[in-house]
Amino acid sequence: MAMIFALGRMDVLPLADIGLQRAVERFYGGARSPQRLQELGETWRPWRTVAAWYLWRDLDPVPVAY
Repeated sequence: MAMIFALGRMDVLPLADIGLQRAVERFYGGARSPQRLQELGETWRPWRTVAAWYLWRDLDPVPVAY
């Protein structure tokens, strides 16, 4: 999380993050294992942080106003 939010890195994929695992399971089906995330993450390169952020945001039940 520090690499994403504090350092602003755009190509970080937090494989152990439970929220990301749940979102991948919801949208892509199948197991929510780190191996599955790694496979999907390769298709999102070099914007894996952005993909993770969109997946996290979609899990929120209430829309966020920026």
